[in-house]
Parts: sequence; structure tokens; C-alpha cells
Amino acid sequence: MAEKFFIRELPNGLTLLGQPMDNVSSAAMVLALPAGASHDPPECAGAASVAADWCFRGAGERDTRQLNDALDSLGVQHHESVQSEFLLLSAALLGRNLPETLDLYADVVRRPRLEDKTFEPCRALVQQDLASLEDEPSRKANLLLREKFYPAPLGRCPYGTAGSLQALTADALRKHLQGRFSPRGATLSVAGAFEWEALLDHVGRRFGDWDSPAAPPVRPTPPAGGITHVPKDSAQVHIALAHRATIVSDRRYYAARLAATVLSGGMSGRLFTEVREKRGLVYHVSSHYHSLKDHAGMFTYAGTTPEKAQETLRVTVTELRRLGEGVTDDEMARARTQLKSALVMQGESTGARANALSSDWYHLRRLRSLEEISAAIDAITPDQVRQYLRDWPAANFTLLYIGPAELDTAAVL
Repeated sequence: MAEKFFIRELPNGLTLLGQPMDNVSSAAMVLALPAGASHDPPECAGAASVAADWCFRGAGERDTRQLNDALDSLGVQHHESVQSEFLLLSAALLGRNLPETLDLYADVVRRPRLEDKTFEPCRALVQQDLASLEDEPSRKANLLLREKFYPAPLGRCPYGTAGSLQALTADALRKHLQGRFSPRGATLSVAGAFEWEALLDHVGRRFGDWDSPAAPPVRPTPPAGGITHVPKDSAQVHIALAHRATIVSDRRYYAARLAATVLSGGMSGRLFTEVREKRGLVYHVSSHYHSLKDHAGMFTYAGTTPEKAQETLRVTVTELRRLGEGVTDDEMARARTQLKSALVMQGESTGARANALSSDWYHLRRLRSLEEISAAIDAITPDQVRQYLRDWPAANFTLLYIGPAELDTAAVL
């Protein structure tokens, strides 16, 4: 059965996206606000992460406990995350409870209490998240790599810095959010068990009179790039590499995704086979594609020991470059199967579909059906992948590694 999509932009700038799904009782929603980490003022880096928690510490007539009780009584499983350009407020629930849930979220984004007494616990939680990166060096390496690879401030760490968090005040964050929690540029994506006309009417009543000036655009500066060594006296070395890739809206996007899957699609991927299985150099190696609206990259990570770090770097870079020689029919077949299997699982999840609607609108300003994506994957040939890899070679790497000693980085030049 063909998928149905609905799109409506309200006069205040909020775009409502909907995909009703048959044979499900649940619904999922994603409210994307133009208040991501890249919008944080430099002196307030980490503000979006603090705000993601603070806006749920009481809203409208409800204090923190009353708001939590109301969400729990509706069976709402909610999650907040900070991306480069957006603060995402996500919820999964029974479809019949969608109207009441939307009422609560209208309070959260339009009438958050933002009280002084609840600010400090929210800031402290983000400070703990930042400090925990010292115990998760692989995650730290990847976050720092994004900061170096993407134009600033698009790759900014969502947790900010110890200094910016310490300097952040309740008054400063309240002032910042007045210009960021805006319907202009925001999207509300809903997938699952709902009726479009009823949803449109309810959203119009709860969000239609919401008005706030559009947030000023982010003005990126050139990326830092280069090679960075973060000294750490440890028994492990964490190597993170990135090189440029095409963006989602480019016609070669599907070739890029197939190439990435050949490189790092499970245990049959080239990196796993060559770096881990054949040579035993690492305990983990992987590569993934990531895209913002106007910038994208292939991000590769390898975790190893100091004794094997130099060889790990050499072999990993060799495999990244060797992919440009082309892919086999068998590799293409496996990559297609893996991507399409992920599509099938996504199609059965209301949460995945709501996120996909939000992502499609951000990247493409339109919505894609699973059938369209599947057909596009099938249409890509090995020659098209080879041509893509010629156009976007593994070159001009940004490298960041965490470990006790410097490495010879001539391999990445």
C-alpha cells in the first residue's frame, strides 16, 4: 500500500509533517526547534543541552513533578537531543493520547517556567555529561573530530566547555531562548495512528497563535581541519578520521551510502575484514556517513593499543583509499541488502518514521517514501559508486587521535 504524506505550513512558520500508518496503535512525534548547538553564543556553548532539560522542569500551570506525572499518566516515552542546528523534542505514545500530549508540549515550548531554582540541577547534569567524556575517549574523539571537520560552529560539541557551562547563568539562558524557541523554521513531525484533519485542527489551536521572531542564521567560518593529537596516558589509542562526502540532496547520495556500507557494513565490511580480522590491529573499527544540510563527511574510528596504533593508522587509511578502486558485484549486493533491511525495520517503527520525516524536510524540503528510497538504492550500479569515489576521494583528511604518544601522520597527507 502506498504511503501517505501530509504537509502544512502554518502562517506562523511552523511546518507540520504527517504520515498515518495502518495497523499500528502507537504514534511518535518530533518537534524540531531551531535552537541547536550551533546557535549557542560562544560564551554560552552548551546552552541548548541545558535548555533541553530546563524546559521540562515545569511548564504552564504544572511544576516539574506535575509535568512528569502528566507525561507518565499518558504513557509518553520522551527523549530530548541536541543536534547541530536543532533541538529535538521526541515522544512515543499511544495514538489516542496524541492530543493531550501535544497540549503538554505546547506548554513546554511556549510557556516553560525556566525558574532559577531548577536551573542549577540542569546545568549540573550537562557538566556531568561533559566530564563523562573523559571516561569515554572514543566518544570524545568523535565529538572533537566533528568540531575540527565541520565549519565552525556547525560541529560544536553540544555539551559546550567546562568554562562556558560554568559561566552560563539562568538569566543569560532565558534571554537566549527568547530568540530560539520560535515556530519560524521549526517542524512538527508525526507518524503512526492519527487522523490528519484532526491533528491539523489541534495543532492549529495549540500552536497557531505562537509567534516569535525568526532566529538569525548561523554564519559558519572555515573548518579548522588538520591533525590534532590529544595526549592521554592510557593503554589505548583512539584514532578518528574524516574526509568530505556529498550531501543528502545531491544526486550521488545513494552511491555514497552504498560505498559507506561496503566499507563498514557489519563483519563483511572491508575495514572489519582487513584491519581487525586479518591483522588483529584493533578491538573496534568502523566508518559512517554523516550529513548536515550543506556539509557532509565520512567519519572513521579505530580503537587500538599504543603498540599497534601506527600500523592501524596506515592500514585504515590504505583501505579508505583502496575503496576508490571500485567495488565488486558481491559487495554491492550485500550493501543493498543491508540498507534495504534497515529500511524495512524503519518502516515498522513510528519513531523512526517521525525522525525520517523531520530529516527529509531538513535536507530535501520534501518527504521520501520507503519505496522511493528502495528503488533509488537498486538503481545504483558499481560504475556509479566508482565514479562517486573518484569525485569524492578519501583525501584531505582531518585527523584527531587520543593516546600517549605522537604518531607519524604522513599516511594521511
